[in-house]
Amino acid sequence: MRYGHFDDSAREYVITTPHTPYPWINYLGSEQFFSLLSHQAGGYSFYRDAKLRRLTRYRYNNIPTDVGGRYLFVNDGGDVWTPSWLPVKADLDHFEARHGLGYSSITGERGGLRVQTTFLVPLGETAEVQKITFTNTSDAAKSISAFTYVEFCLWNAEDDQTNYQRNLSIGEVEVETSTPSGGAAIYHRTEYRERRDHFAVYGVNVPTGGFDTDRDAFVGAYNTLGEAAVPRAGASTGSVASGWYPIGSHQLDVELAPGESTDVVVVLGYVENPQEEKWADDAHQVVNKERAHALLSRFATVDAVDAALAALQDHWTNLLSTYEVRSGDEKLDRMVNIWNQYQCMVTFNMSRSASYFETGMGRGMGFRDSSQDLLGFVHLIPERARERIIDIASTQFPDGSAYHQYQPLTKRGNHNLGSGFNDDPMWLVGGVAAYIKETGDWGILDEPVPFDNEPGTEVPLFEHLSRSVDFVLTHLGPHGLPLIGRADWNDCLNLNCFSTTPGESFQTTGNKTGGVAESTFIGAQFVLYGREYVALAQHRGAADEAVRAAEAVEAMTTTMLTDAWDGRWFLRAFDYYGNPIGTDAHDEGKIWIEPQGFSVMAGIGVSSTDPTAPEWAASPAGKALTAVEELLGTDHGMVLQYPAYTTYQVHMGEVSTYPPGYKENGGIFCHNNPWVIIGQTVAGDGAGAFANYRKITPAYREDISDVHQLEPYVYAQMIAGKEAVRHGQAKNSWLTGTAAWNFVAVSQYLLGVRPDYEGLVVDPQLGPDVPEFTVTRVARGATYEITVRNSGTPGARAALTVDGRPIDGRTVPYAAAGTTVRVEAVL
Repeated sequence: MRYGHFDDSAREYVITTPHTPYPWINYLGSEQFFSLLSHQAGGYSFYRDAKLRRLTRYRYNNIPTDVGGRYLFVNDGGDVWTPSWLPVKADLDHFEARHGLGYSSITGERGGLRVQTTFLVPLGETAEVQKITFTNTSDAAKSISAFTYVEFCLWNAEDDQTNYQRNLSIGEVEVETSTPSGGAAIYHRTEYRERRDHFAVYGVNVPTGGFDTDRDAFVGAYNTLGEAAVPRAGASTGSVASGWYPIGSHQLDVELAPGESTDVVVVLGYVENPQEEKWADDAHQVVNKERAHALLSRFATVDAVDAALAALQDHWTNLLSTYEVRSGDEKLDRMVNIWNQYQCMVTFNMSRSASYFETGMGRGMGFRDSSQDLLGFVHLIPERARERIIDIASTQFPDGSAYHQYQPLTKRGNHNLGSGFNDDPMWLVGGVAAYIKETGDWGILDEPVPFDNEPGTEVPLFEHLSRSVDFVLTHLGPHGLPLIGRADWNDCLNLNCFSTTPGESFQTTGNKTGGVAESTFIGAQFVLYGREYVALAQHRGAADEAVRAAEAVEAMTTTMLTDAWDGRWFLRAFDYYGNPIGTDAHDEGKIWIEPQGFSVMAGIGVSSTDPTAPEWAASPAGKALTAVEELLGTDHGMVLQYPAYTTYQVHMGEVSTYPPGYKENGGIFCHNNPWVIIGQTVAGDGAGAFANYRKITPAYREDISDVHQLEPYVYAQMIAGKEAVRHGQAKNSWLTGTAAWNFVAVSQYLLGVRPDYEGLVVDPQLGPDVPEFTVTRVARGATYEITVRNSGTPGARAALTVDGRPIDGRTVPYAAAGTTVRVEAVL
């Protein structure tokens, strides 16, 4: 069952009913100001940090699910409704929501009145801008009143929801009934006369019939928002908030002849004033509104908004031209060309901090998360990738470990989540390697970067990478495998936390020590990214360091094939007592997905790249991938481990606290499915890889949206596994490393076009379902037009012709910027 459709030519997903299984959202903004917006106008806005600079309030875990947003109430001759359906929930004659790249529009029609609102965050602005179009579709004149509505958050979103004894007394606003640009504005200035240098402006570009800034006056005692008193009365009260709950609401009085339309512009903006320019008066009572007035004047006309939308669309056209495929498979094309890359940009901006499943208050930017997200967006905005790498490395400690997360506003480590996740260090190596392959910017390795953001501790970035490698090598366990610490990639595998206390954090409590619990995943990770470190060291002329690291990589490879091998697959770990986890000897948790995919990606146990060869089936890599398909595979993707745990395993931590089939306990954790997919392409099994890709990719799941439930245009973190009550139901969309890793899998391994240090590798492995396709790839300023004729023969590898000349191997040397290179690949 579908609830809408893709409009590929417009790069939009069109939702045709408000009654989707769950709120389907979009992200507005890609620089400093961001808004989450559902198809029912729910969500919230913030500047840079969803915890510390939130402009509007949102309530999670509420009834109904999507409560709080930017709403427009319509009173048409006493008939009160909302074009977004929520919160009034009056039946609509027509509904349509279109989510595009950085913008959305919501259209509702009832009783001969159509109202369309387009939402966007213009490039270079710290504001959400709305263009509201009222159209009289009836044959009679209309005189209506409409009421805008946002509820202001008192900036710190966590404090906003806890410290009511203070917060209910401090809310402050200012109101301008006439602005220099001809409209009206409400200013949220809570705490501005104290320590804050920022305020919010909520303005319209036309004269208004009234305003409200007090929530109780607008909604009325004991009413829900859908029963709000002011829209039903048809007139604002002119309330001025003093404490309690400040809101912004403008009354718009609209007269429309039959067939007539009119437009109104609404701006919700964030403004900062220097300390010496905070006030417009000597008594420090009136906010200096010069910057706010300038913002409102920039969007005082509909033409200005239309121009901003056109600029935003052009911006995305330019970004997405870096990698494009034309394959004849519309679902593959739309995911690669539009939605997967778009989601990668959103994860770059948000990491795991602010979604409809993450409140934006508990988590910031992840060391591990952001390093992986970089893999999916570095080709789009390499200059910002460089900045992100420096930010990440600056939170590293001198011993090579790191804060697990940091706050995007301050760029300081987040003490609440601490450190000790022992996979963190090597992700930095992987991110830096990906950046250099994309850009050729070897100079980043010489960039001075501090430890723990402490001035005076700066060393070249390469030294940070060396500390990452050394951290792993100085934290090995009895088998020579890396110690797991608090956890590795799997945050819920907590082998040093034996928790029996309700509410205790598995991620910050380490009540067992001894240097025994080991991770095979980090072992495989060390092999994969250790080889990248060797290449970086060799390029720098650090021959001795390269030899040292190469020997360590080979030693780890040997250990993975001996002590970490269970006979048919790789073990997952050794626990606090030195016992194996993920072994066929156990009734539950026999096989785990992470070390299987990552080991094959790293080339561990790979004896052939032909899946039909006898030596492949007998190799550790071949056995592991076969076991994954047999034991972990489902119609909805590969589960994380099997069988799931049915009882709490105190020595394993959080992983066994989930019901069987959910999250890390046998759920389909989509983040690690691409590791197996990539492994299958390494083995030459393009058909199997593409089949697994389609199982978790949202465009291919659109027809089962009633099962999947979440957005059919972006990846989910998790899909309920085969032992779950609701197998196939997705959870936690948008902010997931699945986005980056699936783009790596499809763009670099299935379609097979990936940057390396000296050239562009062309090595497609897609199986027979896509017999011919063309990839256009911009790399280091040159454009590569790559045509692939694909037999789909298992194990076949491409033969390349570059500008009419056959070449040896599958690496096309980088060409000069501005040139076009034509590549033909036949396999």
